[in-house]
Amino acid sequence: MSIEAQQLSATKGAPLDQKMPPRSALHFNLAIALLVWAIWLAFGRGLAIHHLLADWKVALTMAFGSLVGGGTSEGGGAIAFPIFTKLLHIAPRDARNFSLAIQSVGMGAASLSILYLRIPIERRALFYAGIPGVLGVAFGAYFVAPLVQPVFVRTSFTVLVSSMGVALLLVNREKSVLRNNRMPIFGASEKIALIAAGFLGGVVSALVGTGENSVVFMVMVLLFRVNEKIVTPTTVILMTMVTIPGFLLHVFVLKDFTPAVMGYWLAAVPIVAVGAPLGAFLCSHMKRHAIVLLLLFLIALEFLSTLLLVPMSQPVLWVSLATLVVCGSIDWAMSRSQRYSPQSRP
Repeated sequence: MSIEAQQLSATKGAPLDQKMPPRSALHFNLAIALLVWAIWLAFGRGLAIHHLLADWKVALTMAFGSLVGGGTSEGGGAIAFPIFTKLLHIAPRDARNFSLAIQSVGMGAASLSILYLRIPIERRALFYAGIPGVLGVAFGAYFVAPLVQPVFVRTSFTVLVSSMGVALLLVNREKSVLRNNRMPIFGASEKIALIAAGFLGGVVSALVGTGENSVVFMVMVLLFRVNEKIVTPTTVILMTMVTIPGFLLHVFVLKDFTPAVMGYWLAAVPIVAVGAPLGAFLCSHMKRHAIVLLLLFLIALEFLSTLLLVPMSQPVLWVSLATLVVCGSIDWAMSRSQRYSPQSRP
């Protein structure tokens, strides 16, 4: 096959080869889990097992959350944050800090698995969205989070991911639609779009503990028409790049990582060390439309839980509607653009 034909095949969405056999993936993920467990036991000492048993609800939440975090663009924090704040009645600030802390372990392990297994990613996005994401999470922690009331944080995040769900439905109306396996054009405009998405995602992550992955996912899938199987592992690594500095910022600089959150973290560490790499491995073997359906299910669950469990005062309702209009308009505009569509190019 000629070089030109190979490039065309990659752009049009040819099958993505898996270069590592399942046995090799299993061995590598097991090695990661054993290493994390050893560090967990050494760091937590007697408290590690104690919190695993005492905070079993947190561990159970992250058993599912880590699979989602490693295998989708939602992130484990997208499961932890709503369950913590809506069902377990944990303060949003503590839920955010926990999300950053636990994703630094879970998504870090998933990222190592993605790189080792050579799962295809869009590497250029890691630089142009990752560095702005780190700056965004620092900016958000210092200048945005102190000004936003917790109830607005919860509802605005729900609206953000719900708008992504509607846009995903729009761009997946036809099952046979083609997708790019990498960004087909990469000039100044595309770099600026990634920088803006990365920074905004970092700010959102500073508020709820996740968001870098969701914001960049929307831009890469809706605007650049990149295959969800490529974007998903890319955003897992991006979220890792943001959560580790965010976690360290809260521990050593802001110093608001409370003993209670430390207990939740100790309870969840051994769970996510297994679940997140497993989620990344399973996602790499799922069909693109199966990933889309899973994302839509999670988004619907988040939306319904907010309607049922979060008090909707008039100010909250107005802010939610305004967020929906802004996010929905941006998502709609990106989904309507044909500049990067494979069908529109030779």
